[in-house]
Parts: sequence; C-alpha cells; structure tokens
Amino acid sequence: MVANWAKQLHTWLMPTTEAPLRRSRQFWFWLSLAIAFTYSIPVLQEAFSSPYMVQDDARQHVFWMRRFVEPGLFPGDAIADYFQSVAPWGYTLVYRVIVALGLDALTASKLLPPVLALVTVGFAYEICLLLIPVPVAGAIASLLTTQLIWAHDDVASGSPRAFMLPLFLAFLYFLMRRNVVGCIGSIVLLGLFYPQYVFVASGLLVVRLVGWREGGFRLGDGTRRIWVLSGGGLLAAFLVLLPFALRTSEYGPVITAEAARQLPDFFAGGRGNFFTDDPWEFWLLGMRSGLMPTLKPPLMILGIFLPLLLRFPRTFPLTQRLRHLGILWQLPLVAIALFLAAHALLFRLHLPSRYSGYTLRFTLVFAGAIALVILLDGILRGLSQLNRSWLSALALWGGEGLLTILLLGYPLYDPDAIDPNYTKGRLPETYAFLAAQPVDIKVASLLRDADHLPTFTQRSVLASREYAIPYHVGYAAPMRQRVIELIAAQYALNPPFLQQTIENYGIDYWLIDDDSFNPQDMQRSWIRQYPRVTAGAIANLNEGTPLLARLAATCQVLEERERVLISADCILKSIREQTVTLP
Repeated sequence: MVANWAKQLHTWLMPTTEAPLRRSRQFWFWLSLAIAFTYSIPVLQEAFSSPYMVQDDARQHVFWMRRFVEPGLFPGDAIADYFQSVAPWGYTLVYRVIVALGLDALTASKLLPPVLALVTVGFAYEICLLLIPVPVAGAIASLLTTQLIWAHDDVASGSPRAFMLPLFLAFLYFLMRRNVVGCIGSIVLLGLFYPQYVFVASGLLVVRLVGWREGGFRLGDGTRRIWVLSGGGLLAAFLVLLPFALRTSEYGPVITAEAARQLPDFFAGGRGNFFTDDPWEFWLLGMRSGLMPTLKPPLMILGIFLPLLLRFPRTFPLTQRLRHLGILWQLPLVAIALFLAAHALLFRLHLPSRYSGYTLRFTLVFAGAIALVILLDGILRGLSQLNRSWLSALALWGGEGLLTILLLGYPLYDPDAIDPNYTKGRLPETYAFLAAQPVDIKVASLLRDADHLPTFTQRSVLASREYAIPYHVGYAAPMRQRVIELIAAQYALNPPFLQQTIENYGIDYWLIDDDSFNPQDMQRSWIRQYPRVTAGAIANLNEGTPLLARLAATCQVLEERERVLISADCILKSIREQTVTLP
C-alpha cells in the first residue's frame, strides 16, 4: 500500500510524458501565482488600513511626486529637490504616467508591489524550470521567492529597489535562454530603474564567457551566440551607465570612506549606520556592509547541500536532469566580487550589501528548490519499492507533512515572515492644519513625527532623520548644519540664536512634544548622532528652561497626542516685544 501511494504521488508530482508534463506545468504555475497573491493580501490590508499609512522608504522616494500634479509644491525645498534629482529616469516615468492617469503617487506605491511580486514569482518559476524541468520544483522556487519578497521591505517600498527584483530575474531568464533581445532589453530597464544592478548583470555576462572544458577553464562555449549575447549586453550596459558617469551632480561628490569614519552618522545610532568593531556583523550581517544581512526564508539554506546531492547520482537520479547549473556558481562569484569592490571603493559604488544580498538569496532559492525536489524524488523512489512496514508509511507522510509545514507554514512560525515595514502617521489634525497653510511654509522639528510631514501635508520640513541621508556631500553637509543649528536653537536659553535660526531658514511652525526638553529622552533620540551640539543642549537644560519651551504655551496653535505645534511668527513677536520671561 505504501509503495502504491509513493508511486502515484511520484507520478503526479514528477510526470515525464508530454501531456501530463504540460498540464503539471500550467497547474503549478498558476498555483504559484495564486499563493503569491495570497501573501500580498495582508500587505494590502495594512497599506490601506489608514489614510496615514506609508511604507518607510516611500517617505523618501514618493512624497515629492505630488509635484507632478502641483508643480509649485515644496518651493525651494532642498530635500524634495535632492530626492527628485536622484530618482532613476525609468522609475520617475512610471509614476509620472500613473499620476497622469489619475492615480495618486502614494496610492500607486501601495498597489505596485503586489504586481511586481507576481512578475518576480513568474520569472522565478520559469528560471527554475530551465534549471530542472520539473514543475513542482518551479513551484517550490516560486514559493520561496514569494516568502523572500515579503520577508523584506524592498518590493513593498514601491521605490527603485522594488523594480530591481523582477527586472533582474527577467535578465537571468533571458540570459539562460540566450535571448539576445530580451537580455539587452532587461539590462536597459535595470539601468533606467536601478543602475547598480547593471554591474551585476555585466559581471554575469563576463563570467558566462568562461566555461570548464577539457580539464580547464576556457573562454566561450564554442558558439557565436554567447559572444553576441555577452558583447551586446555589455555594450548596452556601457551605454545605459554612460549618462550616470558623465553627469555632474549638483550635490557634489560621494563621501569617502575616510571622511565617513569621522562622522557619527555612519556608526551605531547614526542615520547611515555602517561601521562597527564587530567583524562578523560588519562583513556578514550588517544591513549595509554585510555580505548577506538576512537569511529569510530560512528553508532556502538547503541550497548549500545541493553540491553534496550531486555527488550521488545513483541515489538521486533526478540530478541527471539538471541543466544550466553554471549560473549557480556564477551568481555568487559575481556577488562576492562586486561586494569586495564596493568595500574597496566605498562609497562610490554605494553600499556593498546592495550587490550581494539578493544575488546570494536568489542563488539559495533556486539551489534550495532543486535540492528539495531531488530529495523528494529520491524518497518517493525508495518508498515505491517497499511493499510493507508501517514505519515507511509514517516516514512518507511524516516527511511530506513536515515539508508542507516548513514551506507553507513559514508565516506561522516566524512573526516577521511578512514585514512590509509600513509606518503610520499619528497626527491627522496636525496634517490637516499644515496642509491648509500656504505651500511655501516650513516646519522645524526634531521629533520623528517630522518624517511624515512632507508625505501627509505636502509641506516642507527644515530637516528630519528620515531625510538626513549622509552619502552625497553637497546634500549631507548642509543638512547636517541645519540639524545642528536646529538643535542649538531649540535649546537656546536666550533669544538671539533662536530668532536668527527662524529668520535665516524661514521657519513658520515648530513641532515639539512633552519629552523634547527631557535630557534622558534626548540621549535616546536620533539627534545623539550630533554629539557636540547635543551635549551643549543638555548643558543648557541643566542650567535653565530653553526659550522655546517658555514660549510654547503662549504661541501654541495646535496640540495633538502630546505634540504641540508652535507659531514661529508668535515666537518672533514675543522676542521683539520682549514679553518672554528670563530662564
């Protein structure tokens, strides 16, 4: 009985004749897409659970797109100008078209991720079938890809990184099919949406020219097509990256590694946290510096056992049906090479983990799916030859049940299995009040609530943690100076510096809360990455009550959830009329 069950299950899961194979391929493909869409449902529910819900990174990449509808928004706003200037052309065009069709950019950033996820999963399925022509393997790869997508927030962000995943898998698919047009087209699109990954594609085109033949590495594989493919792809990569190489940024050069090591911004607690004394954290697990910061979903770790399975073709005969396996060593080779290059050229190639993280994860996803289906095939083949033993039946169903639980039940045993990293604005009355003010107002605040203001009010903030990106010197240095002056002004005991800061920057409102003048809270705040001015502010608090705190009650225009919005005009009037009390 066990043998019959095993034979029937094996025949259904791994058909070999043409008609059943075609039906199986269609069945597992559409089931994979259905599961992928199911995973996106809770993400969509969270995204639209409040009108003041926004994905963490979308606050940087989407807020300025309101200019597509109202070009006069954010006038003279260095933050909006910067993020608009660094947005890739293709990414900007997609949102511009969507907005022209009548859909709000923020809404589009919530609706695009499930679509991008489906495209990514579809390519993952087809790539796996190129590696092993067993549809259930494609389904496993698709499921692992789905879990990979929603365990991280890149696709959910609707940012340029969201487009990288489907475009990179499209490139892999066309590369493995040796489709010259598709390969070149996907490279061009990568350049228009996420130029960094053009380097990964280029690296793969180079290493594809190298093959193992006659006991050693040889250039090419004896066909003209591979040379045309690699040559055309590399030319496309060169042309699509050329405008970036020739363009002179108005925000100056990228910060050097030496300069970054002098700034608290790049250490623990800083906005660009990168350096650490822990080598394990720095080289392997760091979100920006590490080779592969996360291993989610964990089941893809089985991919590291694929080389071991390949050594036993008699025990696991399905290994003889594998094809295009070269891609599984080429991907990590290119990832590690670019990872090391990014460290060597820090930060001219931006962040090292950007090149290695997803490249290695996709390698493990495909290798893990193949390893799982090879193991499954070997188990079913072995059990189909058994005619008795309840123990073998228990092994069959127990093994199948465990595999199903591990694959499908991942969200049940990992609370972070679906983590789109949405954040909710908590001040709807404040947002409504500020949105009703003239478009050229400017709000000053050291609270994290300021991160939401440009998105939900379409009004400018002087500075905030979310926008204190430290990589381009021409943007980061003035932003750092703004924050330093903002801290000094907020905790000034006497009028001159507070008045000067308001007038110099054209501040209209100031947002504080009950803990703004608590020294302990300041030491936990994001402003601790500016230690000198923060130390001075704490010294002022120990000496007396800052002027802004003394004027808060007099100049308050709105209070919500212990956040107080203060009129800067009222502050200036009180200072000029000398109605403020001494500290």
